[in-house]
Amino acid sequence: MAIASTSTLIFSCAKPDLRPFPSHIRSSTPSPSPLVSQLRSRSLTHDPISLSGLIGTGLVAATFVAAGPDSTAMAAVESLQLSEPANALSLPTWAVHVSSVVEWITAMALVWKYGERKGYESWKGLSWGMVPLLGGALCACTWHFFYNAESLEVLVALQGALTVIGNITLCIAAFRINKSTSKMETSEEP
Repeated sequence: MAIASTSTLIFSCAKPDLRPFPSHIRSSTPSPSPLVSQLRSRSLTHDPISLSGLIGTGLVAATFVAAGPDSTAMAAVESLQLSEPANALSLPTWAVHVSSVVEWITAMALVWKYGERKGYESWKGLSWGMVPLLGGALCACTWHFFYNAESLEVLVALQGALTVIGNITLCIAAFRINKSTSKMETSEEP
């Protein structure tokens, strides 16, 4: 009953929009009142904030309906909690893992753009040199996603190998940047 009342209230509270219609949209037949012809209401589906609130309300309502009529609100919330093994990563640890991967991808893109804008091909090589380390990071995240499963131990070895390869490729890329920079400095000197 309360859920139906809430949805009725949400849908009936569309805010009126009193801006006048553009002249090319107005009909040629006169309306009974000038105010009626210029009054239009916005739909909740066109307002992202209202739509997200509506979806959130629906999800909460569905949770309570799924929990059953004689359960408390706490039981409904507890039914959403997943049981994870003891070696599962915490939410802050996942945040660090994911943000590190996103930052690495962003750094690769920025290095590539710098190389393109300045015309330094060696900087693009640095971006390519970062790829093996990204692969190692993805191996680590995949292994943790599956709760450090013993069947995926090969990912740990692959991560180690990609880290070594990535360190070597970054060293080569740094050497190429140094070499191209020193060539440019010697060619600019009179």
